[in-house]
Amino acid sequence: MTADMLTPAHGVATPDHADGLALFTAAVRAAPDRPCVHYFDATLTYADIDLASDRLAAAFQGAGVIKGDRVAGYMQNIPQFLIVLIATWKCGGVFVSVNPMNRSRELGLILDDATPRVLVMESALMEAAYDRLELNVHRPSLVLSTSGWAFQSAPDTRLFVGPPPPTPAGTTDLFDFMGAADTKPTPVSIAPDDVAMLVYTSGTSGRPKGAINLHRGVAWGGQLSRTSQDLPDHVTTLAIAPLFHIAGLIMTAASTIHAKGALILSYRFDPAIVIEAIARHRPQTTSGSVTVYIALMNAPGATGDILSSITKPFSGGAPVPVSVVEQYLNYSGCMLRTGYGLTETTGGAFMEPTDGSRKIDPATNTLSVGKPVATFRVHILDDDGAPLPAGEAGEIVLSGPAVSPGYWNDPAVTAEAMRPEGFHTGDVGFLDEDGWLFIIDRKKDMIIAGGYKIWPREVEDVIYSHPAVREAAVIGVADDYRGETVKAIVSLRPGAALEPADLIAFCKARMAAYKYPRLVEIIADLPKSPAGKILKRELKS
Repeated sequence: MTADMLTPAHGVATPDHADGLALFTAAVRAAPDRPCVHYFDATLTYADIDLASDRLAAAFQGAGVIKGDRVAGYMQNIPQFLIVLIATWKCGGVFVSVNPMNRSRELGLILDDATPRVLVMESALMEAAYDRLELNVHRPSLVLSTSGWAFQSAPDTRLFVGPPPPTPAGTTDLFDFMGAADTKPTPVSIAPDDVAMLVYTSGTSGRPKGAINLHRGVAWGGQLSRTSQDLPDHVTTLAIAPLFHIAGLIMTAASTIHAKGALILSYRFDPAIVIEAIARHRPQTTSGSVTVYIALMNAPGATGDILSSITKPFSGGAPVPVSVVEQYLNYSGCMLRTGYGLTETTGGAFMEPTDGSRKIDPATNTLSVGKPVATFRVHILDDDGAPLPAGEAGEIVLSGPAVSPGYWNDPAVTAEAMRPEGFHTGDVGFLDEDGWLFIIDRKKDMIIAGGYKIWPREVEDVIYSHPAVREAAVIGVADDYRGETVKAIVSLRPGAALEPADLIAFCKARMAAYKYPRLVEIIADLPKSPAGKILKRELKS
């Protein structure tokens, strides 16, 4: 067989809902009085979110927002994020997701590319980023401000110090801008192939790219994320992944809304605060990077009993070492399932089955990310674009109705990535005879030392098996003799001690001579993105 698989949609030709807005309105009709969001001491029902988004959509239309206009959201995980997202869709608009950690240069690149008519941002980001934009950067005609203090009766002083910030000059308060309580927007028709969102990549190789996510992709993504995780009706979901990220938008929010469930928002990831939220609400599921689960196991106040409520924990976005999966199972009693997806696939494309089965490659001790989610077709191709047989590694190429059609205002990059055979992910992996996918690494992260190809993922898996190691990243660094050599950067578990030479010896005993790290650096914490992914580009710089 060739490594080419098509997974049917289990007899379903179309998703349950035609678009992202229909996904939300179906939940409102079915469960208007059920919780949609838990945010510290506040709870908002589906009817509450629907009413607030109606008022905001009507106000948007009064300000001239029409179908196809972009509305940018520049916020942490707060209820206003969902309100702005839904209001944008009610106007037929395109929601532009902006990382709240971005500062003026990064924000300016996105504003110039997406040219939003409206920007909704947290007040603190005005002085930190917006006021520092270059003079020639696109400015939205309407700038609204809000804050994380909203909806709370007694704001958590660990995150929210003092009174709410004042409305910055040059902006209008979001809630003052909204229409009256009984205001409804003029209905706008939405087609499945209309653009729902622009979700910007981190721009690791230059300017950020705005992946185009269509409404049918959102509808499929929410449904498939729910069914592949086997989430019950009215599930309670811990929103660890940031909502601006595709993992937060689809794997967390859209899947929960499909189930008419409740999202637990906690502004940003603070392990101690998140542990308290888990103890209070007892969520059944969450989705986050592996570093998040490591942090939760080591958080103040954490116990296995608290984490045991999350019976369906899921991790994606970064490789999951077998040793961490075993640690989490021993700690919480719950199996941490893994999968694989990208911004361009509008959620997960592969997931481990919910029956507890899993596969580990005996040659590398690498954990499989599972089998294709319904509707996705996968090819494993060599450098010339030819399909490879099962067991042989090549580039992962994906196609299906949830896959993005390309990148906003970037036909050249679109043509390079979105080809007739599918979306070229830039990731290297192989399928076994049963269709399980094993990720090896990013093509661009491969190290060539003395003519040998070395995949950082394999070295990292060995390092993670050391009992003193908390986090690890492997990179290539210049070497006069070998061209490149292998360097490991690690952080240690609380109270652990480890010398670089001892870790080098540990790895040398467990892998080929050309693979083990010649250099080891031990630091307090590895740099991470808001989604919890280790930022190798910062380590390389």
